[in-house]
Amino acid sequence: MNKIRLEILGLSSSQSQSGSFALVLGEKTGNRRLPIIIGMFEAQAIAIEIERITPNRPMTHDLFRSISESFDVKVLEVIISDLREGVFYAKLVCTDGAKVSEIDARPSDAIAIALRFSAPIFTQENVLSEAGIVLTDEEEEERETEALSTTPQGDSLKNYSYEQLQTMLDEALEQEDYERAAKIRDELNKRN
Repeated sequence: MNKIRLEILGLSSSQSQSGSFALVLGEKTGNRRLPIIIGMFEAQAIAIEIERITPNRPMTHDLFRSISESFDVKVLEVIISDLREGVFYAKLVCTDGAKVSEIDARPSDAIAIALRFSAPIFTQENVLSEAGIVLTDEEEEERETEALSTTPQGDSLKNYSYEQLQTMLDEALEQEDYERAAKIRDELNKRN
């Protein structure tokens, strides 16, 4: 089994599916990218952990971590293990100290949990060969800039005043839209 280490490169609203998000993973030691379309709630769970935002109430993945830690179960790694008919499959590799178990999971949930345990994310060579893409440096920079400078609705944050952004940030936090809040916060930080 040839595992390839991945890292999260970006998360942005999907142009191909309304209400969905594109999670882009990249080879740690290569130039291939693995885009995975995920739902809004899973994207939010990943975004708040990446941005280190503490939600008012624990999310499902936080609850999983708390229960696991209470029973001394650790997540060792996540493996995006298969791709069948356009659907990705993943496994959580966990241990209680005595036994190692693999648990089936959706990749989006597995990645949200991996972030909470600081566990590495891997895929198989066959998955990356089939679904991976290679972007030129110019294309990659353009996509990253676009993803960071727009809200999920597609509006450019540069067009808003500082006060408007602050109001938008408060609204996003109140609505628990943590991905949008993180983008707005980043724009505010750029202006300081």
